[in-house]
Amino acid sequence: MVKGLYTAYTGMINEQNRMDVLTNNLANSDTNGFKKEGATSQAFDSLLALKIKDRSENPNLAHPIGIANLGVKVGENYTDYSQGAFKVTDRTYDVALSGEGFFNIEYTNKAGETSTMYTRDGAFVINTQGYLVNKDGDYVLGQNGRIRLDPTQDVAIDTQGNISQNGARVAQIKLTDFQDYNYIEHFGENYYRPVEGATEKAATATTNQGYIETSNVQVVQEMVEMISVSRQYESNQRLITTIDGTLQIVSNQLGKV
Repeated sequence: MVKGLYTAYTGMINEQNRMDVLTNNLANSDTNGFKKEGATSQAFDSLLALKIKDRSENPNLAHPIGIANLGVKVGENYTDYSQGAFKVTDRTYDVALSGEGFFNIEYTNKAGETSTMYTRDGAFVINTQGYLVNKDGDYVLGQNGRIRLDPTQDVAIDTQGNISQNGARVAQIKLTDFQDYNYIEHFGENYYRPVEGATEKAATATTNQGYIETSNVQVVQEMVEMISVSRQYESNQRLITTIDGTLQIVSNQLGKV
């Protein structure tokens, strides 16, 4: 096997993965509360090449002749949970979180199974039954379950998530945080769900009525990264083309009389 072909091939696969992540970030640059992802790369473990049965030296020992690097492999993807900028909406039911924590959402799948999802998207509305829901119609959870309000009365939400109508507290938005964000994963556009090993803790975030947290994707930065990825992909592609031309010369021309 020509080692350069494999090295270039693994480089192209790695750059393709990076491009997939970047394009997904750009596609969600206008998604409320979206947290951008990144990709990592890992080097294959270097292997020690050995001279086997070299009779010019001790025939019973294998002698090192150098390091053979087998290219790059795709590493783990990660999520950047840094806070996005706030956008002023002045809408009554829009809420943005400042600090660490997530809204609790009652999510129902197509099979009718209910579970709790977590999000930073606070674009809420009141449905026809008076319940506080998100744009997908999933219920926003309070400390005592679903939040039901009187749509004919004014609503005030303080920094602790307390919801008041006519000067009386009627509910409190439930917030949850996690000890280690490595134990939560993306679900859909901007939902998160815990995986095995996740440990909940009290959220320190404060709520801000009339605001929405935007995506933390920096479009210009992502575009610059895309250009860099494209050039590196093309470099690996050219390397494969060059090696292919060399192999053609070896197989078709060398040895001719």
